[in-house]
Amino acid sequence: MTSGLGRRQAKAFVEVALITLALTFAAVLSAGVAAQSGRLKDPKSKPKAGSVPVVQPRRPPSSQKSPTPSPSPQTETGDHVDPADVVRVSSNLVPIPASVIDASGHAVTGLTLGDFELSVDGQPKSISDITRSQLPVRLAMLFDNSGSIDTAREFEKQAARHFFRRVLRPADGAAIYSVETESYLAQPMTSDITRLEATISSFGKPEGATSLFDAIIDAAGYLRPYLGRRVILIVSDGIETTSRADFETTLQRVLLDDCQVFVVQTGLYEGANLRALAAERRMEQLAVQTGGAAFIPKTTSALEMAFKQIAADLAQQYILSYYQSEAQRDGRYHVIDLQVKSRKDVRVRARKVYYSRKGSNVGASDW
Repeated sequence: MTSGLGRRQAKAFVEVALITLALTFAAVLSAGVAAQSGRLKDPKSKPKAGSVPVVQPRRPPSSQKSPTPSPSPQTETGDHVDPADVVRVSSNLVPIPASVIDASGHAVTGLTLGDFELSVDGQPKSISDITRSQLPVRLAMLFDNSGSIDTAREFEKQAARHFFRRVLRPADGAAIYSVETESYLAQPMTSDITRLEATISSFGKPEGATSLFDAIIDAAGYLRPYLGRRVILIVSDGIETTSRADFETTLQRVLLDDCQVFVVQTGLYEGANLRALAAERRMEQLAVQTGGAAFIPKTTSALEMAFKQIAADLAQQYILSYYQSEAQRDGRYHVIDLQVKSRKDVRVRARKVYYSRKGSNVGASDW
């Protein structure tokens, strides 16, 4: 009897020991899993869809130095990429900067919302808002420093320096790209005219190839986080040699990023050739499709006048707003036609197409 009881007690003791051991092992295993899960990214730390990263300046090759210090846009101008910028990028708003010119070439002022009519893809559309040029200008000047540019070089630099004094108001900002074999951001966004002039003055003798398309795409991406009128000013002969991107991609990007392109096509003083004619057509298309303008000055006085005209154009623009429907967010081109219905003696210069982002939550990271 006693022997049987002892065996039962021993068996019970073994069972308890096994259960205790199993529980201990389970606890150790659970702690290990918890430790592993602690190394994983917190899902809440992932970027929100549609967020806009700040585009960092492209650095020059190791053999070159940026001609001026390159502080970030935030420290230089006080502009920040805040939630309002994200809403602006992913909203349905299509901005339409427009210049209205009479038969004498003078700007027409005093027009109201009721004077304009808009059609998109041949269908009449409502214009939701109209302002004059109160919106700040965010401008990127692409200054050609490649070997194809040489004639009247110092005067080009002088005209570019004067341009900043004409166009920039305290609320505006400008950046400068150096266009060469490896184009780069030479001066980030700033409202400091002295820094902009110093950057232009510091450029040395032009040399190397021309990556103009790459510079245009970089500039469009750089301007994207900024609110206001996004303007790209190209000072170049327009002859492309070494970019990775092609022209169609370049045009699509400036349209997608709502950039207005102005061109001062320099360096074509010695007569046209096939390359120059092709470059001229491309530069004109960039300007016309985005509502800007292209100038081909053949004299130094005409060069100065081109910069004056662009400055005046930016100061006298109408800014119209059109809200596209969700159905139009299809990743395609849409044709815009803007007219002044109250007057037949004027010409409207505005963007001809816009490129719609596909879906309702597309951000810069999708590129």
